[in-house]
Amino acid sequence: MLYPQRFTQFTKEHADTVAALLCGLLLFLGWFALHLGWLGLAFLLLPAAYVIGGYDSAREGLTTLFKEKELDVDLLMIVAAIGAASLGLWRREYHLIIDGAILILIFAISGALEGYAMQRTERSIRSLMSLTPDIARVLLQGREEEIPISQLKVGDEIVVKPGELIPTDGIILSGYSTLNQAAITGESLPIEKTVGEEVFAGTLNGYGALQIKVHKPAQSSLIQRVIRLVEQAQTEAPPSQEFIDRFEKRYAKVIVVAGILLATLPPFLWGWDWETTIYRALTFLVVASPCALMAAIMPTLLSGIANGARQGILFKNGAQLEKIGKVRAIAFDKTGTLTTGQVQVFQVISASEYTQDDVLKTAVSVESSSEHPIGKAIVQAARDLNWVSAIQVQAIPGQGIVGIAQEQQIIVGNAVFVQQYVINLPEKLREIAQSLELEGKTVVWVARGVEVMGVIAIADQVRSQAAATISRLKKLGVEQIVMLTGDNQETAQSIAKAVGIDRVYAQLLPEDKLDVIRRLQQQYQTVAMVGDGINDAPALAQASVGIAMGISGSDVALETADIVLMADRLEKIAVAIHLGRRSQLIVKQNIVVALGFILLLLVGNFLGNINLPIGVIGHEGSTVLVTLSGLRLLK
Repeated sequence: MLYPQRFTQFTKEHADTVAALLCGLLLFLGWFALHLGWLGLAFLLLPAAYVIGGYDSAREGLTTLFKEKELDVDLLMIVAAIGAASLGLWRREYHLIIDGAILILIFAISGALEGYAMQRTERSIRSLMSLTPDIARVLLQGREEEIPISQLKVGDEIVVKPGELIPTDGIILSGYSTLNQAAITGESLPIEKTVGEEVFAGTLNGYGALQIKVHKPAQSSLIQRVIRLVEQAQTEAPPSQEFIDRFEKRYAKVIVVAGILLATLPPFLWGWDWETTIYRALTFLVVASPCALMAAIMPTLLSGIANGARQGILFKNGAQLEKIGKVRAIAFDKTGTLTTGQVQVFQVISASEYTQDDVLKTAVSVESSSEHPIGKAIVQAARDLNWVSAIQVQAIPGQGIVGIAQEQQIIVGNAVFVQQYVINLPEKLREIAQSLELEGKTVVWVARGVEVMGVIAIADQVRSQAAATISRLKKLGVEQIVMLTGDNQETAQSIAKAVGIDRVYAQLLPEDKLDVIRRLQQQYQTVAMVGDGINDAPALAQASVGIAMGISGSDVALETADIVLMADRLEKIAVAIHLGRRSQLIVKQNIVVALGFILLLLVGNFLGNINLPIGVIGHEGSTVLVTLSGLRLLK
């Protein structure tokens, strides 16, 4: 029973190839029968070759004709083949039946080859679908039970053993391991993860067992969003393909009209005999069909989308792959995009009678009770120190925090707030604080009792690859690179200087960012916006190409953007632009090749230098060549 099942599966997976092989076999036997003069057997075998080889094309062509009232290229091929066979029967020149069968055979072989070529792109994209397991190991009342991923609920605790795929996004409750995130983010090196850190569905667990808490529905996981967006990208035709589709429908009608004229006028105008006239008209239907032109765009763009997905760049549709290659100006959000969005202690400066550790231990005693990002940064900086938690802690929003530690009052906050509690602010510390603030740092004063102990400079961390990315974009010829931020001018200028951006727009509201993008579009036409937050969403939507950070980005930014950087790696923007430009170059090359073949074959037909099989080989050969050319972007 196993072999019939395998045969059935093989025929389903390779139906086009099987049809082409059968068509070829019947064609050969029919030709051999004609050669021996067995007309009855030949007339039995050759129609079977026509039916088996041309069934799919005829069905698609007739469906398009009756349902959409449009002529299809497939139908033109079938008409040309049947016309050749009819001419052969009428003139009793049976080699013309063979010519028609060869047309159908080559068309079937071409269809099979194109199918395999596109399957390669399809496999590269569909490989995303296999990144999540079907089941998860859930802890229920202390026991492990396997349940389908679709049944997971927020709050469930799951166990992932070494070497297993993470089934859904979650937060690590216990355990330590390295995770290979290459399939999701394009990062080749494994990332270390421990308690409190987020893990993503589809990433591969390393050597450690992990207990993970589900913090969002399985269908909202990063990989599921990626899969939905890639599926959407495959079904949406970019503007260039839509133009080619519209052109093909009009062009097919022109071919039919021209074919009818070529089949009727030459005997009256140039004295051609009817056999030559009809034969060349049929050849014209074949060589003038725009199959290669139709294949010039989508294989290339789908290959580019697959290539980008492998590198952690998610294009939501082919139109964005086209547009990113034409970008002349780029606007970057600051916080969370050029910077990590996670503040950290930059520097600790102590008064002469104290040490830096004294300042940190005092500050963390009250900040350990705070949920403010600055408080968390101070706690992180003091993690290796021994300190005592303060009591009676009270936070004053926008100013600071106070508490009691070791029977002394602790005050941490801005200069105006701390000044209310101390005798004076040391002049030397004032000068240092002012200098740090001019550099864009946030300065926190620390006092115990009535004495100032020192200051702590807090800064947002610039992404390590930001400066190299800006430099690379300039080398690629991007004419204008600007930074947009709601932060103050000093901080913005400091970050811009560090990464190499010359033009800064600071203290912007979301609608202000939108206005800047519009002004840039008036000057540079195609403008990209890179952002991560809810406040970036309007600008991302307005930009010609919106680019969102996949990990740190908000859901609104991810939904609004056209391209998502899965690993938050800014250098992938330059890769995306290069991919977009390369796709445009290949598309242009393909269009030139397709039109060149059509023109060459038309001239050859009118000069009488090609017959129907040669015309088919040239026509279908150019289609396969253009399709394979588009697959170069998979590399």
